Amino acid sequence: MKIDFTKSPDGLIPAIIQDAITKNVLMLGYMDQEAFDTTQKTQKVTFFSRSKQRLWTKGEESGNFLELVDIKNDCDNDTLLVSVNPVGPTCHKGTDTCWAEENTQTYGFLSTLEQIITSRKNDQENPDSYVASLFRKGINKIAQKVGEEAVETVIEAKDNDEELFLNESADLLFHYLILLQAKGYTLEDIVQTLQKRHR
Repeated sequence: MKIDFTKSPDGLIPAIIQDAITKNVLMLGYMDQEAFDTTQKTQKVTFFSRSKQRLWTKGEESGNFLELVDIKNDCDNDTLLVSVNPVGPTCHKGTDTCWAEENTQTYGFLSTLEQIITSRKNDQENPDSYVASLFRKGINKIAQKVGEEAVETVIEAKDNDEELFLNESADLLFHYLILLQAKGYTLEDIVQTLQKRHR
């Protein structure tokens, strides 16, 4: 890996720290050649601290280390993207990130959809909500709907109408998300189960 430490007069380049699993940005630090070499040798992210004017391994005092997974260089060879597995909160103020955000896994629009389903579950008396009506009818009705949508998806998979297949697949996934919440679970629980199997 070719890194150009000469682009700044102090020999420091920015190192963006990203959670290897959630892909959330945790913090920004600076590395010189020695910090980079130490990071690779110890597999714990080490910076050059501008305030301390010395090498500083994140977590050396708190125990909240950043365990190295991967390092990538940008197109100009002067910025690093460092993938890590954080041990505890990253920020010295005790938060997951230096922007006071929770370092939680999200799944794009599916996470938005989960939030909407949660709001309907919490407002089951809403007469205008289809999802609320399913929660009112209970787990048996929700499970039945998942079964119906699964059968319809299988039927469309055997035909050549791609639009119908995609629509039935969307219906199946939507009702499955409702079933998960009816049972007290989320997509994250399913992902964790799959990850355990993968190991």
